[in-house]
Amino acid sequence: MRLEGTQSGRRNAKRLRREMTPPEVKLWLALRKNPCGLRFRKQHPAGSYILDFYCAPAKLAIEVDGEAHARGDRPARDAGRDAWLVSRGVRVLRYPAGEVMTNLEGVTIEVVTIAARRREMFAS
Repeated sequence: MRLEGTQSGRRNAKRLRREMTPPEVKLWLALRKNPCGLRFRKQHPAGSYILDFYCAPAKLAIEVDGEAHARGDRPARDAGRDAWLVSRGVRVLRYPAGEVMTNLEGVTIEVVTIAARRREMFAS
């Protein structure tokens, strides 16, 4: 099953690609040159949501969470979004923005390792 976004979601994703946060930019640059040859999409529209990064062959979404994700109704919204993605077979990895900034190599290794395993799982 392909994850596709709504028309407004695709427009919003295009805008968000131009407005990525510093942690998103750092992770994007690291994921682009992964040794496994995995392709990650940035700001990928999925239904009414925009995923920070998505690896389609692995059905893996990666979210970089800034401070706002811990406030107000954001935790509940994030949980709803994650449940929607899981119901479509997508695994969601969430990383605090601070961790991406201070442990980029560790985050990248973990993401690529999980993505490579999941890609193999779905290729069989």
